[in-house]
Amino acid sequence: MSGQSDAFLAHAATGITTLCRAWAIVRKDGKTFGFTDHDTELTFDDITFRADTGLSAAALAQSTGLSVDNTEALGALTDASVREDEIEAGRFDNAEVLAWMVNWSDPDVRWLQFRGTIGELRRAGGAFHAELRGLTEALNRPLGRIYQKPCTAVLGDRSCTFDLDVPGYRYEGAADRIVNGRVFEWDDLGGFEPQWFMRGRLDVVSGAAGGLWGMIKRDVFEDGVRRIELWEAIRGEITPEDQIRLTAGCDKRFETCRLKFNNLINFQGFPDLPSDDWMMAYPTSGGSNSGGSLR
Repeated sequence: MSGQSDAFLAHAATGITTLCRAWAIVRKDGKTFGFTDHDTELTFDDITFRADTGLSAAALAQSTGLSVDNTEALGALTDASVREDEIEAGRFDNAEVLAWMVNWSDPDVRWLQFRGTIGELRRAGGAFHAELRGLTEALNRPLGRIYQKPCTAVLGDRSCTFDLDVPGYRYEGAADRIVNGRVFEWDDLGGFEPQWFMRGRLDVVSGAAGGLWGMIKRDVFEDGVRRIELWEAIRGEITPEDQIRLTAGCDKRFETCRLKFNNLINFQGFPDLPSDDWMMAYPTSGGSNSGGSLR
């Protein structure tokens, strides 16, 4: 197969090999985990591959075409490696996975057999089952512009280009009260209009849940209290001492882009598209049928 070095091929051709498997999981936050099915630890690429984690993998399904390579990794949930609370918090979602065949007597002789990401992750009976998706998975999605009235950009991305660090569009500080990781309350959060953060984003900046985030469903004043509610609870432990960052929301409308963000030149929607009713209308003997401006 491709990617095998001459040294690896020569070792495999001897018929008496000292090969084992090694896996690395690199999370989005940069934390790296190494596993091997060898009986002692291995070290290469500045990664220590632990031998006592019980991780194993099914046979790799690979092809020379563009079909998605896939396999499944199985392992035990332990505090020393993959922890159940971190899986529950989503820490391993879309983490990068690399799998090697390694000559354990000379780890420099190895073959990178698989590279991809973690897909569906399940937990059962003190173990985890991780679906591994190959690099061609990224091609399995539609691409191109969508003709619709609302903006298709994400606030602050390279299509939108809006600078979210402009004063007035973010707030960072500790919440006064947190309810079930979903509702955050402030007794004094002035300077922002009602619903300013609705459809925005809440990031946990510090603490055990640091790096986790959620989308904001509601932003209201009730009895003098500013209440921010998420669509889904943050899947991690948050305390009132943890720093929270709120980012202003965008409802993708033409008027919002112009009035709230003054970013109309980068609006990625098509606000003048006619409605379905207009496109299906038929000529009549009365009234104007000039096809003039709709606005």
